[in-house]
This record gives sequence, structure tokens and C-alpha cells, in this order.
Amino acid sequence: MPRTAAHGGGHRVTRFARALAADPVEALSYLPEEAARHWEHPVDHTVDPAWERDLHRLLGAPWPCPERVGADREWDAVVAGMRARGLAFGRHTYGHYSDADRSLARAVWCAVRHTTPDVVVETGVARGVVTRFALTALAVNGNGHLWSVDLPHPFEPALHAQTGAAVPGRLRDRWSYVPGSSRRRLPGLTRRLGRVDLFVHDSLHTARNTRFEMDRVARVLAPGGVMLVDDISTHQGFAEWAEDAGGAAETLVCPSADGEGLFGVVRRV
Repeated sequence: MPRTAAHGGGHRVTRFARALAADPVEALSYLPEEAARHWEHPVDHTVDPAWERDLHRLLGAPWPCPERVGADREWDAVVAGMRARGLAFGRHTYGHYSDADRSLARAVWCAVRHTTPDVVVETGVARGVVTRFALTALAVNGNGHLWSVDLPHPFEPALHAQTGAAVPGRLRDRWSYVPGSSRRRLPGLTRRLGRVDLFVHDSLHTARNTRFEMDRVARVLAPGGVMLVDDISTHQGFAEWAEDAGGAAETLVCPSADGEGLFGVVRRV
């Protein structure tokens, strides 16, 4: 075995051992996800180049969008705030994970502003870019609450202090942070809430986890409710869910702003 491969394997074992010692239940729950990756494969998505226009059609919202200025202003504020704190921002800057892409952030903003949801749920927070966009839009609406299920980076404890870094204190009265993996926390949360108007998947991006979250939320998704599902390009989870849903849901596949990934949109019919 090449020395670099051996070193990399040893590093992964060491990181997992640390995570196991810190939280054995969550660390062990990660193993089936890693095993399931062996059966993942990308699919030939039909990407919508006019996704913003079609998202607004799906939402029943006007186009051109009058909210574009507000979304762009919020993005600039997030970037400036992160830089002021000395934090790297963008792809692969949170461990090997990434901050939300500008296109996904804009989609979240428009979904909140145009559908005025009462109940918003997201999985995955990291530095909280999507969280910030959802909370700011809810504040502008003057209505609604966000529940965020989040397991801070299990293998990089030094990053835990950055959780929700983009979210200022003035927005947190509409926010409930639910610590733990979605596998453990999402079922109980959706049962308690009874209804979800808007859902954002931005946690562990495996086919197994994506399907699990979408299936759970779909049980309580309100008529006309929306799901935004990030990073669908590397696995079949979103495509298989959409095929199984058939005529019960409208879907879009949208490109990220930097062209590196895709995210999906679902609207319950």
C-alpha cells in the first residue's frame, strides 16, 4: 500500500476513534451511511437552465422576482460578516464540507418570502448560511418559525464553535436548534410539529440519508408545501424519490451558482 494511502487511512481511523469517544451513539450511526455509499451512483438529471423562473411558477409567485434585491443584499451581508470574523467562506471550507451556494440561498429566500410558511424545518446548519436566509425572510414576513436539526461536524470538533456563525442574535427568537443527527431527531420533531410547510435538506448528502429525510418530511408536508434538497448530483436519492412520488409532486433540478453541484426542488401537489 502506498505510504500516502496508509497515512490517509490511519488519519480516518483516528478521527473516527475521537468521534466514537465523544459521542458513541452518533458515531456508530454514521457507519451504515458510509457502507451505503458503495451502492450510490450519479444519475442523468434533466437540469433546468431557467430554474429561477420555473421555481416561481411552481411557487405561484411573480416573475421577474421582486425579492431578488433583498436576497442579493442578504448574501452580501453574509459574506461580509464571515470575512469580518476571519472565517473562510465557500466550497470545502468547513472541514471538507461547504457553505451554502448562492443559488440555494436565493431559492430558500424566495420560497420563504413567497409561500409565507408557518413551519420551516432544515437539516444541517454548519455555519448557518441557509439558516440565516430562512430566518431573515421569516422576520421580513413577520411570521413563522425555523427548526434546525444539526449534528456538528463529527470528525472536526474544532469547528463546533463556528456552528451558526452567520446567524446574528437578533434573528434567533424564531429559531429552535435541535442537536443531533436527523436519523435520531427528525422523526420525533416531525411528529411533534404535525405539519411542515417548507423543508431544506442540507445534512449528510448520501442517497440513504436523503431518502430517509424526504420520506419522513413528506408524511407531514402540507399541500403546496416545498422541499429544497441540496447536493443531489452524486447519488440517486432525489431522483428515486421523485420517481416514486409520481404525480403527487412537481420537481425541478437546479444548478448551483458555481456550476459545481445541483439541488432539487419539490412541491407537493
